[in-house]
Amino acid sequence: MPPVVDEFLQAVRAEDRERMKLLLHPYLHWGRRDGTTLRGRRKVLAMLQEMGVPDRPAAVELRDGQIYRWETI
Repeated sequence: MPPVVDEFLQAVRAEDRERMKLLLHPYLHWGRRDGTTLRGRRKVLAMLQEMGVPDRPAAVELRDGQIYRWETI
């Protein structure tokens, strides 16, 4: 996994919303276990606020050094 994944998970644990925002691409695609996909950084940040620290991704794609696609196991 790229180091940005660990940085992001640390930011989530620390509840550092500004750092999380910097690590996520604005047009993020977040694949969830139930097969649905959330699109957009704001929607993903709102989801994470409710659910807490996510599991490590099965796959991740980066764009411009930010997490662009996150696929949950």
